[in-house]
Amino acid sequence: MNQQLPLLGVAAPIARLPEYRDWLIRDQRPLELQDPFASLDRFEGDVSDLVAQARSYLDGYQGSLGLHGPFVSLPLAAGDPRIRQVVSDRYMRALEFGAELGARHMVLHSPFAIFGLPMVEHTGQAHLQAMIAAVHATLERPLALALEIGCRLVIETIADVNPMPLCALVASFDRGVGLSIDVGHNLITEQFGGPPPHGWVEAAGDLLAHVHLQDGDGVVDRHWQPGQGRMNWPALFAALHKAPQDAVLIIEVTDGLQAAAWLAERGFAR
Repeated sequence: MNQQLPLLGVAAPIARLPEYRDWLIRDQRPLELQDPFASLDRFEGDVSDLVAQARSYLDGYQGSLGLHGPFVSLPLAAGDPRIRQVVSDRYMRALEFGAELGARHMVLHSPFAIFGLPMVEHTGQAHLQAMIAAVHATLERPLALALEIGCRLVIETIADVNPMPLCALVASFDRGVGLSIDVGHNLITEQFGGPPPHGWVEAAGDLLAHVHLQDGDGVVDRHWQPGQGRMNWPALFAALHKAPQDAVLIIEVTDGLQAAAWLAERGFAR
């Protein structure tokens, strides 16, 4: 537990880094690049231009840099070995890009898409263990590379209702993997019987490594500014304050500076 207010960071595409540059560098805040592989064409093409552009914008930046890993049509727990090979290749490509910039984390999406069925899919431990084994197979090469370059893989809550499967997955790795919470996603899954965002922080315990901050109405993944939705910010930051270690806090809304100012003005973070 840190007695100091937590330091906010932001998620942004490379093209918008000039807007955030001074704010990021002043306090060496966390940064998460959103777009290196938003276009599928980038997987097969040269990304040296993106690396050079990011480096030019981040001259003088020494904060904790991360990136959002690829996720479109890339299931983390595919049962088919050929599909796992493709997913693994895509993660490797993203990590190679991240290595060029010194990335310290990469976000992956949870495989537990069980909206409305909080317990049914994993009432039998055999099925859960099979999914965990598939994830280990998918991440065998990417995790080895991530450990080599000092980049932690964080698995983000997406459609997870029950914290148990994702916590079990993250805990099954000896090192290099943490749990990521997206509080806007948690607002949605709360409607299906899942815990509220602060309940996810408590359930994650020392597995928690990363948090996406946004607001919403619990119906759609809105990515609204803090204060515009039904997010219980006092409860969230109280839970984060009690967490056994500090998580990387990444604002994931259109205007990150406005969101950061709102949270700072209310004494939640700095």
